[in-house]
Amino acid sequence: MVSRARITPPAPFVPSPVPAWARLPVSGQPVDNAAVFAGAALACLHPLARDDHPLGRLWRQRLALRAAAALAGLSGRTEDEATLRDHWYLRRAGDDPGPAGRLLKAWRVLGTGAAMRTDRWQETLTTSLDLRRDEALDELLEELLALAVRRTKGKGSPVAAAAEVAAAGLRHRPSNPPLALWLADAVLAHRLQWPAPVPLLASQLRRADLRLGATDGAGEGAWMEAVNVAYARGAAMAVDLYADLARRAQRLLAVAPKLRGKDADWIVAALIAEDAQAARAARAASERSSRRVFERLVALGAVRELTGRSTFRLYGL
Repeated sequence: MVSRARITPPAPFVPSPVPAWARLPVSGQPVDNAAVFAGAALACLHPLARDDHPLGRLWRQRLALRAAAALAGLSGRTEDEATLRDHWYLRRAGDDPGPAGRLLKAWRVLGTGAAMRTDRWQETLTTSLDLRRDEALDELLEELLALAVRRTKGKGSPVAAAAEVAAAGLRHRPSNPPLALWLADAVLAHRLQWPAPVPLLASQLRRADLRLGATDGAGEGAWMEAVNVAYARGAAMAVDLYADLARRAQRLLAVAPKLRGKDADWIVAALIAEDAQAARAARAASERSSRRVFERLVALGAVRELTGRSTFRLYGL
């Protein structure tokens, strides 16, 4: 059968890797000049964070998933990335995704343009993080948001600004790291003029690092070192992830003309812009027809089945 042209997004570019000299040594080895590594890795990340290709949305969602799983582990929960993805994409409308699922919701919001609305941060944070409103919380949020807004407009190191905001949040609410780390990534994005934050910090900090943030002062000493290390590792990891997703997206777009389903164009576009897709009835096709398209893409090596199950499957790059 003759293939036909598809109405699909353009192919994303594959970024150059972060050079070896700009990557931190493996975890556990001593680090000198962590701020230099953080700056170099963020410079490599910068064009990706500012690019408007639809793949950027998927990329941020994968980073949000990683961050939510890390935060769930820090809070003593057992949900991993696969479990969180299941809870998110297989829930029914109106279902509560659970405490870990609400963390994922907050970090998915962090990766959108909504997180750049400083005038809506209080509403965004209380809704996304499911914070129980009381007078003490309102006073804390006012103080943190005032500091965060000042740091989005200031000068100096963007990483130091993020570290100061995170430290303030951890000092006031050491039992609620998500609040501090969400604001830190948002402040960094504002300072670097990204259209949306990139979830970086939460997946790279250890419990001991968070204790430093609560006790070590604003943007100095061991806490500042930990934040620089976290951003250096997180940014390099994010560049690697984008490159992998871009290659997968290029493969998907290359085989798209071979697809026959009525909603094939829509499915291809959705796979490039969303972490995962279930085989459901779509605009012009039945659930069975959509499943055939996904199975064809798996057979062509363009898409992965993400669950390993025979039923309730999810597909993605």
